Amino acid sequence: MSTASTTTRTTRTYATGKRKTAIARVWLSAGSGLVTVNNKPADQYFERETSIMVMKQALELIEALDQFDVWATVKGGGHSAQASAMRHGISRALIALDPEKRSVLKRAGFLTRDARKKERKKYGQPGARKRFQYSKR
Repeated sequence: MSTASTTTRTTRTYATGKRKTAIARVWLSAGSGLVTVNNKPADQYFERETSIMVMKQALELIEALDQFDVWATVKGGGHSAQASAMRHGISRALIALDPEKRSVLKRAGFLTRDARKKERKKYGQPGARKRFQYSKR
């Protein structure tokens, strides 16, 4: 199990979020609500509205959507996992800024690392759980 790597500077706060194989490195700074992902605006990077909504959930929960600028680099996984990794990273960065917000974010489940990953395929089977068809006769 990895430890939370958060650092606070005078201007920016850094935190790492993870989901499946996606890793998001997130920097928070005081601003107007601008979200940049891999040097693109969030609405250009994420194709689905649900991904954008998931990514901003932590900021919406503490009603700070227009108070912080988010700059992130994300790699690995798909767009959905990347959005969830960003939510995890943003939540951790918010805790580093204001520890009093921890109980609200923890109750919503945004601080818990979602450890579910794809299960590996096993030998003698076509997939992780599926078995080849059994014929009795």
